[in-house]
Amino acid sequence: MIPTVRQVRGVNLDSQTRCEHYRGPLDIIAIKMKCCGVYYACKDCHATLADHEIAVWPENEWNQEAILCGACGAVLTIHEYMQSDSCCPACKARFNPGCRHHYHYYFEDRYVVDRRGHFDGS
Repeated sequence: MIPTVRQVRGVNLDSQTRCEHYRGPLDIIAIKMKCCGVYYACKDCHATLADHEIAVWPENEWNQEAILCGACGAVLTIHEYMQSDSCCPACKARFNPGCRHHYHYYFEDRYVVDRRGHFDGS
């Protein structure tokens, strides 16, 4: 089943998955949490609303669809998201490039990010 923005959990969500914690114009993704399989706007929304800790996605599962574009509803694999250059491949909406600095909250911390914050994949 393809998730919809209405199936995203978060605190004070808008129609593109921005939440109380991240409300910038580019904050338009939701992440399916490994621990519960539920889409949340961010780690802080998960901490507020869920009754358990976040579990990170192991690298060997980065082919799983786990990222929802709040602009068009496209679902990306973790690899597709990390390699997207902060842009939805379906609708070209821009994502917040600063989210790269939060990968370790959601994804196994074995990726390489270069000085410009781009995912290296090696």
